[in-house]
Amino acid sequence: MQGRRSSLAASRRWLGSVGPERAHLRADMLAGLPGAISSVPDGMAAAVLAGVNPVQGLYAGFAGPAVGGLAASTRLMVITTTSAAALAAGSALQSVPAGKRPEAVPLLVIMVGAVLVAAGLARLGRYTRFVSYSVMIGFLTGISVNIVCGQISDLTGAPAQGGFPLAKAVDVLSHPATIDLASLLTGLGALAILVLLARTRLAVFSALVALAIPTAVVVLAGLDSVGRVGDQGDIPGGIPIPHLPDFRFMSFSLVTGAFAIAAIVLVQGAGVAEAAPNPGNAPADPNQDIIAQGAGNLAAGFFRGIAVGGSVGQTALNVSVGARTRWAAIWSGIWMLVILALFSGLVAKIALPTLAAILIFAAIGSMRPGEITTILRTGRNSQVAVISTFAATLFLPVAAAVGIGVALSLLLQLNQEAMDLTVVELVPLDDGRFEERPPPAVLTSQHVTVLDVYGSLLYAGARTLQAHLPDTGTAQAPVVVLRLRRRTSLGATFIKVVSDYAGHLASAGGRLYLSGLEPSLTERLTRSGQVDGPIRTFEATSIIGESTRAAYLDAEAWLVKGHDR
Repeated sequence: MQGRRSSLAASRRWLGSVGPERAHLRADMLAGLPGAISSVPDGMAAAVLAGVNPVQGLYAGFAGPAVGGLAASTRLMVITTTSAAALAAGSALQSVPAGKRPEAVPLLVIMVGAVLVAAGLARLGRYTRFVSYSVMIGFLTGISVNIVCGQISDLTGAPAQGGFPLAKAVDVLSHPATIDLASLLTGLGALAILVLLARTRLAVFSALVALAIPTAVVVLAGLDSVGRVGDQGDIPGGIPIPHLPDFRFMSFSLVTGAFAIAAIVLVQGAGVAEAAPNPGNAPADPNQDIIAQGAGNLAAGFFRGIAVGGSVGQTALNVSVGARTRWAAIWSGIWMLVILALFSGLVAKIALPTLAAILIFAAIGSMRPGEITTILRTGRNSQVAVISTFAATLFLPVAAAVGIGVALSLLLQLNQEAMDLTVVELVPLDDGRFEERPPPAVLTSQHVTVLDVYGSLLYAGARTLQAHLPDTGTAQAPVVVLRLRRRTSLGATFIKVVSDYAGHLASAGGRLYLSGLEPSLTERLTRSGQVDGPIRTFEATSIIGESTRAAYLDAEAWLVKGHDR
């Protein structure tokens, strides 16, 4: 009974925290409408990119913002369709026959939602910072180029052959006779409208205008050669109802695709949270945002929609039109439901080249040539990262490109930590302080050398330390004090390096001291059983340098007494 009361109390608190605020209700209702209207062409275009029924993009545009908005910690974040997630979904569905993809996509999207919810509950949000910026820019640039290349066929009305978007674009451009003039003019007309309205007050509605006017011309002129959305499959009318996914479509490529989409959504969502901080600087919880995006995908999947995630463009629009609370995004989803109820019958008439134009315009606009130029000037590591990820995204399935990007980020992180390591000598002064100097190449006989290390000592960092430690040479009874203050973990590689170095010192009649150790590390070193040779440890105290001075004085006394201790 007590447990039920606690649950009810927690539910009331949650409802109170997410409920609409009367003072901002009208502003949020009005702010949600432009978002819903602009999501109509964007959602359909994203569905075309994923290779499924365009109306499934509208289903996602209803379910994602409505459900995700309730759970998001970043209150103004809009969780809806994104081009990157749609392209990744299309890549994951490649093994499914084209006619069956609309039926398979709900299972894929629900798996994406499950992965994201699990990631949020496991508090994996902090790991997004390990994704290299160079890798992210290379991947997003590759996605943009893929979108442009993949839409050349729909823009021109020409059939395309090829195993990846770039090959399909080359096939169309190398066979100009296959281009349908009416389709090309329709697509170029839509592009012209997008460009002309981009810097006007109608920019918010530019995609809808670019979709409506050329489509009206195509219908009125009877241009039957121009592809229509209805050609992609039956367009259901009215409000969608939830459906259970068909588990017969479960496959390895669908599972790996779900993880790839989740990784893309996770990284993009982190960027949206940074770009749209909460009003009043209220802190946002990145893990809660991941759970919110997972919930949005679960809802989109059950309503047969495509994958959703934190959208940079829609969130920026939400802020610019005066959103006050999370309910602006929720109202965007509600307005989309109204649009579906009233106008879903018109979706089948929309000209496909207009959707291709919207995708191409958005993809070109998302490219960042200035940032790419800066990365290429930064250094060899950054150049390798951005070029490798860009190439992988162009020529490989998205799941493979994401895997390569994540692996490359980790390798670059480890390499940077290993290379960014400095060893200095601390020379004791008469007043009790230490002076930093470059370390000696060779140790001195009957002398205590105190060394401090800046940088990571994990993995390759320990091997880099090994290369920087002074050589014993011909020294007799050399002593080294290695300062390790604030180290929270020491791996097996470090233990091996320390053990070997202690052995070299012992062979010359010397000794190794480790100072500034946390108590847990002292215990771990003892339990490892691999710390051989004469090693003495001094644990850190609250006084900086105290344990190192104690180790130094102990070493001096040991040398004075002729090494008999």
